[in-house]
Amino acid sequence: MVQTIRIEAESRGRAGKGAARATRREGLVPAVIYGAKQEATLIALDPRDVMKEMHKGGWQGHLYEVAVKGGGTERTLMREVQFHPVTDRPIHVDFQRLAAGQKIRVKVAVSFLNEATSPGIKTGGVLNIVRRDIEVLADPDQVPDAFEIDLGEAGIGDSLRWSAVRDQFGTRSVIDRDFVVATIAAPTVAEEVAAPVAPAAPEATKQKAPAGKAAAPAAKAPAKKK
Repeated sequence: MVQTIRIEAESRGRAGKGAARATRREGLVPAVIYGAKQEATLIALDPRDVMKEMHKGGWQGHLYEVAVKGGGTERTLMREVQFHPVTDRPIHVDFQRLAAGQKIRVKVAVSFLNEATSPGIKTGGVLNIVRRDIEVLADPDQVPDAFEIDLGEAGIGDSLRWSAVRDQFGTRSVIDRDFVVATIAAPTVAEEVAAPVAPAAPEATKQKAPAGKAAAPAAKAPAKKK
């Protein structure tokens, strides 16, 4: 199921660019929690906590319990992280507050089973993955770690679609059709093309005297007069 991560935060009282810059000067990252028809909550985060989530990956599919110092705990999704264009440090984070019973929009990774026994792959076919994750609407407590597709009977030319997912866990795809997730493509045969052979350079031919004729003697210099 979807991972829930606790992240500590401090409350900040003022909004605006000036207040955000002041928060950054203190070594913190300004952030906001919005949604669920409630007023926005202004908070500040330790940049190390933000970067830790960025390095782990998959943060858009995690639930975050934001514990505000001196306040309560908000159940949220991390929706956007802005970075400094030069230093690549986080400069602002947006969290979406979750209301009770609210569906969340998340991306779930796709896992392929029995690739080694797939008839198509065993005969030289190639697994062509069209979507490595699928975006769905789901209950926050029912989001799977991955959607599984069985390749055990997939042959060359077969398409594996959303309907081929073994268990959709009550989720609903945001794409309203039975879209392709992967295919088994035919093997690509590379044709060998012989390199063109350059014609040999013509050899210089020597002129020979016709048969039976002697070569003309060299001309003599005229005799000097006495």
